[in-house]
Amino acid sequence: MTNPPHDLNSFDRPSVTVDVVIFSLAMAQNDLRVLLVQRSREPYIGLWSLPGGFVHVNESLEAAAARQLAAKTGLESVYIEQLFTFGEPQRDPRRHVITVAYSALVPYSIIEEPAPNAPLQWFSVYDRPKLAFDHADIVDYALQRLRYKLEYTSVGFELLPNEFTLSSLQQAYEIVLAEKLDKRNFRRKILSADIIQETGQKSRSGEGRPAKLYRYQDNAVAEIKARRLFP
Repeated sequence: MTNPPHDLNSFDRPSVTVDVVIFSLAMAQNDLRVLLVQRSREPYIGLWSLPGGFVHVNESLEAAAARQLAAKTGLESVYIEQLFTFGEPQRDPRRHVITVAYSALVPYSIIEEPAPNAPLQWFSVYDRPKLAFDHADIVDYALQRLRYKLEYTSVGFELLPNEFTLSSLQQAYEIVLAEKLDKRNFRRKILSADIIQETGQKSRSGEGRPAKLYRYQDNAVAEIKARRLFP
């Protein structure tokens, strides 16, 4: 005997949102920053939160995340990946809202600095304001994922210009990992990983002897060997 089909209208349905953790390296300030928006309505009016919003009918999660990213930064072609789904029934005081979190990596130099009083601002990920909803947990999760992928993959290059020195690359790793790395050991490991190559040019900025410029190889987006580069 065939069971009758369920009446979908008889089920309560939670809403679905996407939230995007947008990271960027402020190299001059030796800082990793996250883009936050100040809420203009309840709940949590006045608090800062991640850029995000409700998923439209007939819109994919990836399309919703890309739409939010483009709306907040004007960028349409950056590294973005799905992180995790947060679905605690009480995470939103209005109703049951499930959010799918995404992470985006954006070079700091390509985004215009917001006006001082704008509702959209960059904050240090290590010194950020109180966040609405469970967005602090989402940022913490995204940071841990970034650190993990930085150690196993070449994802960190998405935060850098197309060409960089080994010193600036090491600085980027140190900012994200929040720890100092031995210069000689770093260079040995990063060069032996075979994911960067010399450009044949040298940096003319700064004092002292010009440093070699590198770029990541075309296949560097693939996974690095299954070992930690910088334990």
